[in-house]
Amino acid sequence: MFEKDMETFSENLERLIHSGKTELKMADDGIRLCIQTLSKLQKQVDKEDFEDTQTEIEFFKNIKPIPMSYLIYFTEVRSCELMLPKAGDSHKVRYLEKEIKKINKFFSANHSFVNYMEQNKNYLDFEFFSRKGGMDFSFSPVINYYQNPEFSTTHDMLWSKVQALYRYIHYIREKLELIQPGSNSNFRKRQPNLLVWSGCKISLAEVIYALYHAGDINHGTADLKTLFSVFEDVFNIKFDNFYKTYREMKARKDPRAKYLLEIAINLEAKMRREDK
Repeated sequence: MFEKDMETFSENLERLIHSGKTELKMADDGIRLCIQTLSKLQKQVDKEDFEDTQTEIEFFKNIKPIPMSYLIYFTEVRSCELMLPKAGDSHKVRYLEKEIKKINKFFSANHSFVNYMEQNKNYLDFEFFSRKGGMDFSFSPVINYYQNPEFSTTHDMLWSKVQALYRYIHYIREKLELIQPGSNSNFRKRQPNLLVWSGCKISLAEVIYALYHAGDINHGTADLKTLFSVFEDVFNIKFDNFYKTYREMKARKDPRAKYLLEIAINLEAKMRREDK
């Protein structure tokens, strides 16, 4: 029953991210979008509730945390944009490095829960993601964004913040690189220049887009810009305009994802040969 609102949210979010607005303006608009979406979801929950406990767990584990995590992310970005020193690159770098320390402290304090989620475990889902749960655990959300007893569980907010900080890490990394190229090397060491993509760029773009739409990296929280940035680092390649590349892929005659099809066929063929 949440499909339409979530689809609308995703479409509006994509438009916002690619709008070219300043980080501060994007954060302000993003906060409004997330609050509007969460309000709509809450009204639906208040009106119809859930068919069963499993549906409730699915909502608080995989649906609500999407706009909730973006609300937290945009709130963090807005705060950073407003608090970042206005002059002196060294002052700016120090501020961002403090933000990194805060992020690391958060993940360290909640490592048990992060480990539980990243390994796709589910044996504590009832306690974490149903309103009838409430198991006393050694960590707490620490934050109170949009808190409501009838629209929250013990850990949906914490899970949202984990996803938000995955995005915020990338934001800080890009900020550091713009202010002082190379200053973020202690935060995320770049891969040694040993791997070079020797195929067509559009073939690698197929792989990246496929991974993005599969939602299997950072539980689907990694955006396209982040994924392309990571692959550029790993394979020492530069994509000038990956949205244009996607349009070129769509303009092909079938099969449009021909590289993915080709490597899948090659892998299947190799396994069949080994079976003989």
